[in-house]
Amino acid sequence: MDYIKVAQTNEVKDGEKKIITLNDKVLLITNIQDTYYAIDNKCPHMGGSLFDGKMDGYNITCPKHGSVFDARTGKVIKNGKITFINLKVKDTKAYPVKVEGDDILVGLE
Repeated sequence: MDYIKVAQTNEVKDGEKKIITLNDKVLLITNIQDTYYAIDNKCPHMGGSLFDGKMDGYNITCPKHGSVFDARTGKVIKNGKITFINLKVKDTKAYPVKVEGDDILVGLE
């Protein structure tokens, strides 16, 4: 696995998120309690930008339909809803992250 530098730790403070483009992927980097995580920024259901969603602890809510994802794993915590229709949403992909000095690196296969 190759790890690629995507940001500096001072660019993503605790409780914040940042979009980065890496090769052909748009990722969402989060800092939660001084631990960094990376998931696909695009909601697998309607393509909403998770960056535009609300972050509450480890949870990120898709702004398009309210599905909630775990920022650590990309797993769906709660399926969203459109009007009266309950949605079945797939998990989003999570990527390994490591910090070396002040550099945030994301692992890609």
